[in-house]
Amino acid sequence: MNAVVIAVCLMLGLSLARVNVVIALTVSALVAGLVGGMDLQHTVDAFNTGLGGGAQIALSYALLGAFAVALSHSGLTTLISRRVISTLGKKHNSTNMNRVRWTLLLAILAMAVSSQNLLPIHIAFIPILIPPLLHVMSKLKLDRRLVACVLTFGLVTTYMILPIGFGGIFLNDILLANLNSNNLDAVREQIPTAMLIPALGMITGLLVAVFISYRKPREYKEEVILAAEPEEGVNTKNIAIAVVAIAATLAVQLLTGSMIFGALIGFIIFSFSGALKHVADQDVFNQGVRMMANIGFIMISAAGFAAVVKETGDVSSLVDSLSSIIGDNKALAAFLMLIVGLLITMGIGSSFSTIPIIATIYVPLAMSFGFSVTATIALVGTAAALGDAGSPASDSTLGPTAGLNADGQHDHIKDSVIPTFIHYNIPLLIFGWIAAMVL
Repeated sequence: MNAVVIAVCLMLGLSLARVNVVIALTVSALVAGLVGGMDLQHTVDAFNTGLGGGAQIALSYALLGAFAVALSHSGLTTLISRRVISTLGKKHNSTNMNRVRWTLLLAILAMAVSSQNLLPIHIAFIPILIPPLLHVMSKLKLDRRLVACVLTFGLVTTYMILPIGFGGIFLNDILLANLNSNNLDAVREQIPTAMLIPALGMITGLLVAVFISYRKPREYKEEVILAAEPEEGVNTKNIAIAVVAIAATLAVQLLTGSMIFGALIGFIIFSFSGALKHVADQDVFNQGVRMMANIGFIMISAAGFAAVVKETGDVSSLVDSLSSIIGDNKALAAFLMLIVGLLITMGIGSSFSTIPIIATIYVPLAMSFGFSVTATIALVGTAAALGDAGSPASDSTLGPTAGLNADGQHDHIKDSVIPTFIHYNIPLLIFGWIAAMVL
């Protein structure tokens, strides 16, 4: 009757049953608190306290949505779509379409990778870049589930192995620091090497998604896309303003470390430049907020859910209960530690937040079973990364949904959560276990 297991399974079950994720998270948080021995008031207080943790990202998403809608009215997105579609040529032959399809997927992957390491803007680029490309994807009959997998791969795999940008935060500032604080004699150079085998699991999942699962064409309603992303007229002045707004947004975000102020500056530039004079600023802002509202509320609810789960104290008891099950079976110990990590991250929605919770328990447990330093690194790092892809409340699934569902034709659970869970968590579990056994 562990509260963590029950709450996460309930949350996933309700989500799969088409219950709104916000409701699923809220109900599951209530159940977690009650099963964990907390009274109703204590549970509600913990949930309310945790809500503030999601407010920043929710406001960031709302302002990014407003900026994205303003960008679509500038004509820049129309220009991009026309240029890409024109490369198909007058004859939409299969060879040419395949070439454009591969180019588009590689460009999206490169942007996702860059957003974690080269230009650490995380998911901020998705609601800006992806919606205007829905026209192109429709022409190419590109399955959006594949695009979701490509985006999630870039968002997760790069911080697992590249120690710069968000990867530097995950690998050095969080993973290494928590391992060292729990008396594991690990050094910085060992981290990327230990995480390389688990990362091969992510690569395997991506290849399966690209060449097997979603290689067939998929049709989307063009009129629905046009209603959500209307093709504006192309005006040279407005294009220039859009470029300046994008550059300013990126510069301010990198300077302040805040998506909120970056998106705000970009929207202000649009408002005062006259690029939106053919539409009302307030209408553009409201449309953007509506587009991102569901994502924001999920983030806020997820923060409350995570706070209740932590407050129950059942994360520690869940790991402690493994000892009686494992015995002296090293292979079983590695597998169960990874499974527990999957459950915890699926519930919390962040691999960055999972490491401090599990490292204090996993490090002495791994040392008692005789795992090497690199094997312990792989175990803790993989246990934290498991569930980031495939969690209904994770940035890595919410971000792709925010862009791909701009026209309402991409379901968060069915088209983002389930595909990424299948293609990344299963191989990551297998390759993480292999890493723990061979390193």
